[in-house]
Amino acid sequence: MKDRIAAPRADKRPARTVHHGFARRDDYAWLKADNWREVMRDPALLPADIRAHLEAENAYADAVMAPTADLQKTLVAEMRGRIAEADDSVPRPDGAYAYASRYLEGADHPVFFRTKRDGGGEELLVDGQALSEGTDYFRLGAVEHSPDHRLVAYSTDTNGSEYYDIFVSDIGSGELLRDRIGSTAGDVVWAGDAKSFYYVRLDDEHRPKHIFRHRIGDDPATDSLVYTEPDPGYFVDIDQTLSRRFIVITARDHQTSEVRLIDTEAADQIPALIAPRKAGLEYYVDHCGELLYLRTNRNGAEDFEIATAPLATIGPDHWRTLVAHVPGRSILSMALTRHHLVRLEREDGLPRLVVRRLADAAEHVIAFDEEAYALALNRGLEFDTGTMRFTYSSLTRPAETYDYDMESRERHLRKRREVPSGHDPARYVARRLAAPAADGETVPVSVLMRRDTPLDGSAPLLIDGYGSYGITIPAGFDANVLSLVDRGFVFAIAHVRGSRAKGERWYRDGRRQKKTNTFSDFIAAAEHLVKEGFTSTGRIVAIGRSAGGMLMGAIANRAPQLFAGIIAEVPFVDVLATMLDASLPLTPPEWPEWGNPIESREDYETIAAYSPYDNIAALAYPAVLATGGLTDPRVTYWEPAKWAAKLRECTISDRPVLCRINMAAGHGGKSGRFHRLDEIALSFAFAVQAVDRPLSASS
Repeated sequence: MKDRIAAPRADKRPARTVHHGFARRDDYAWLKADNWREVMRDPALLPADIRAHLEAENAYADAVMAPTADLQKTLVAEMRGRIAEADDSVPRPDGAYAYASRYLEGADHPVFFRTKRDGGGEELLVDGQALSEGTDYFRLGAVEHSPDHRLVAYSTDTNGSEYYDIFVSDIGSGELLRDRIGSTAGDVVWAGDAKSFYYVRLDDEHRPKHIFRHRIGDDPATDSLVYTEPDPGYFVDIDQTLSRRFIVITARDHQTSEVRLIDTEAADQIPALIAPRKAGLEYYVDHCGELLYLRTNRNGAEDFEIATAPLATIGPDHWRTLVAHVPGRSILSMALTRHHLVRLEREDGLPRLVVRRLADAAEHVIAFDEEAYALALNRGLEFDTGTMRFTYSSLTRPAETYDYDMESRERHLRKRREVPSGHDPARYVARRLAAPAADGETVPVSVLMRRDTPLDGSAPLLIDGYGSYGITIPAGFDANVLSLVDRGFVFAIAHVRGSRAKGERWYRDGRRQKKTNTFSDFIAAAEHLVKEGFTSTGRIVAIGRSAGGMLMGAIANRAPQLFAGIIAEVPFVDVLATMLDASLPLTPPEWPEWGNPIESREDYETIAAYSPYDNIAALAYPAVLATGGLTDPRVTYWEPAKWAAKLRECTISDRPVLCRINMAAGHGGKSGRFHRLDEIALSFAFAVQAVDRPLSASS
């Protein structure tokens, strides 16, 4: 078949930089707009030559994928059929009310409402669907009611750049107040007086740096500055303890945190520092009674312990261990109510919940017996309660939300995710494998397949990976991936180093100088699945997102022959150039994760040795689909655009390199629960074509 449209060939405009004596040439650096900050706010300001190239990339991707148009429509219909058109969340009680959200039939965005717990009709808080009308992109951030239940503050992003505007409305009248605050991170924390709230404002580099307090009715220009973070390597966020006693300000990078508290019962609103930042020390704070509770990695507790400190003496000299550190048992999070402490742990790769009665330290465990599953601790709104809420799912079982009585240990099922088109877990099998790595480690691999899928190597495989920042992909239910599994695919998740699947050590062994373990682990997982008969070489499609997209770029360079296709969504593939650019929003806070190649020759050499863009060579690359968002502040659009241009220049195979940039979205892609299915369908259709009817540059 002749080309319907020629593959774009980006102009080569060499740019040369020198660091630590190493010269680096970048032919496609021009794809980064000089005015990228302005483009984040107004995409219409993108320079014409860059826009023309991105539109040519999109046209080419559309042409190559045109034969899958019917398949994409079918996939969207299937995936939409597994989503309940009308769907309510489980209400969260708070005082006299219960707060919830609802998707109306056909709606992309939810409505937020409340009911009185003693009966009565519903009251509308925020109508996300109505707010989205007339926008190409829309996302709700926070929706927070005031402590006196009179007002609701909410935030919206209307172009994907994660600049959120905050609005306030009167619940009783529905009137939108004049309070509107722009350029925020989206979070809202109400003060105890219900007449003011705290928020985070972004600086000129799109970094969350400033904590402000806004009084209802005041001009936002007069808002009180509460805290400014001076270090460009630290971001700040704001929260509140469930007891509502403290506003919590946390400054952090990827290995260090520092917390300040505002006591809502004190007249003095100056934030009180708990412990000054110390490189490598992390601590996170909650409150109950006369004690602070701290989840911390102090004194070598790399998988974290829980300590307490009296409110009168909160400094680290007064921290006392409550739950001791156990190597290999990661304490991931904790939640406090008046009488109980609940912690979410992971041990041997599987999560569990541990409930502790504060009065006598009695503990019991909530665990499950499936080979692979996901568990989430759901934060409530009430402090004085004996009920805890959690959500459980597995690769085969849709999510189930439970209310759990922490004294009687009774579980009350509040909601099971509905799959309207039908789902029979018995038709599927979930497995957990241990893939041997070259250095003697074993890599956990979660696997989902139909029970009737043969283990003779004939099945195609979609394998997902991430492996950065300690983030572990949960082995939970994904209704969308069933569209591939029902077509004979095996679906696998490689829990590679760089995640916390096997504790903090597993994370530490996949970062900085040991980053290449992430890549070799992923390849080892894929090779093990071949050895065990789940698939065969050349019938594997790899998929990863963001930092997982960086993993995709690395494995494409290291083992291109293993894969039929690579799907890299918003991929962080230009690692060296990004880490060398301190003006980018995320770069300074990312240095602890990747290294600082500006200051360190060793870090420069380490990153240069694996950075996907810098290691593209004359290889027979598999088919590649790279996606991006024009207003993405996390992984900027030019990373996939540059990567695709260089891959296309260097590959010696006839497999296509496709780049699809959403010109009206950011890091999350299309907004809305139904619209986003279009992008998933594109990726899945690409995967099917890559293994069943191999794509070529002339298709």
